[in-house]
Amino acid sequence: MAAAAVAVALLGSSAACGGDEGGTPTINLYIGPEQNLQKVVDDCNAKAGGQYRISYQVLPRDADGQRVQMVRRLAAEDDGMDVLGLDVTWTQEFASADWILEWTGENKAEAERGTLAGPLASARYEDKLYAAPKNTNVQLLWYRSDLVSQPPKTWDEMIQQALDLKAQGKPYQVITMGAQYEGLVVLYNTIAVSAGGHILNDDGTKADMDAGAVRALEILHRFATAGVTSPSFSNTIEDPARLEFQSGGGAFQLNWPFVYPAMQEAAPDLAKNVKWARYPAVDASTPSRVTIGGYNLAVSRYSKHPDQAFAAALCLRNAEHQKFSAINDGVPPTIESVYADPEMAKAYPMKDTILEELKDPAVRPLSPAYQNISTVIAAALSPPSSIKPEQTAKQLRGSIQDALESKGVLP
Repeated sequence: MAAAAVAVALLGSSAACGGDEGGTPTINLYIGPEQNLQKVVDDCNAKAGGQYRISYQVLPRDADGQRVQMVRRLAAEDDGMDVLGLDVTWTQEFASADWILEWTGENKAEAERGTLAGPLASARYEDKLYAAPKNTNVQLLWYRSDLVSQPPKTWDEMIQQALDLKAQGKPYQVITMGAQYEGLVVLYNTIAVSAGGHILNDDGTKADMDAGAVRALEILHRFATAGVTSPSFSNTIEDPARLEFQSGGGAFQLNWPFVYPAMQEAAPDLAKNVKWARYPAVDASTPSRVTIGGYNLAVSRYSKHPDQAFAAALCLRNAEHQKFSAINDGVPPTIESVYADPEMAKAYPMKDTILEELKDPAVRPLSPAYQNISTVIAAALSPPSSIKPEQTAKQLRGSIQDALESKGVLP
């Protein structure tokens, strides 16, 4: 039985690598689950005219599981991987490890054409393009219009509005992600960049934690201790935040656009009163700069069919398919012209606000060591109520520098 199990496992592994059928190269796409992505794959295969056949290999849902699987296989120089769906925080890491190919010539020109600057920045390493942005993402402020007539423009205004609602005995909580994970890092990074702060220096080689970054620590600590968060704030991630807001206890929610269709389906009565606005700023005179998410498509250095892999990646992320994925899977496009398409209006009524944020976004610290940096930031900020701004900033300068130098941090 053990031998049979090993044989089956090996057979499954070979199948996942894919073979070339009838002379048509198989291009293995490794990316996380997306409900309707197979339809995009099928359309690209039909349009390829036999030049290639994309096989969609679904990675685990959680980001850590996706990264671990790809890192292990690329470290082993596995040639069964062709197009890689990388979280925007991984592109520099994979490029620095020489695991992915640079985009050049017409492929580069096509990947850059009409693509928003923020997502494009996440696909570069050392001023070279190493991926094509497939989709992006950005958080909004969601608020109850039956509780507040105008959305708050700053963190101070939001906290004060929540306190006023609390004093009136009305739903008041500001619900967002505060657990010790990437969501907390995203929250802090958004506030820091909005405050004009820098976590790293401009070339990403040294921990900075300047005055703006310290001010962001002050704001995050005040928010966590003002009595306006959910009791579960320091343990909350994205979907529980959505569910908590849907239950009716919150007046505000800071979260990704996926909450909109979920509310329409699960809480239609509440959804009628839920509006959206730009993420709160630090100062009323300066708009917020909100941290982007999303996926980039890269081509593995070990692919046996790199030319076809580049062509497949371009097809998967072209304007037609970005619109389809936005409407059907709720993933915001990286190509600006897609937002003007009339079909986007119904599925994405908040598209103008999303685009507004995407035109001047915050990007997470660009460094091949980002996973280490994220780990130490999340640990230092958790729980947010325990932050001591100057002391925490000093701690972060040291631990981030150690992370940049790969000292004492598990990737």
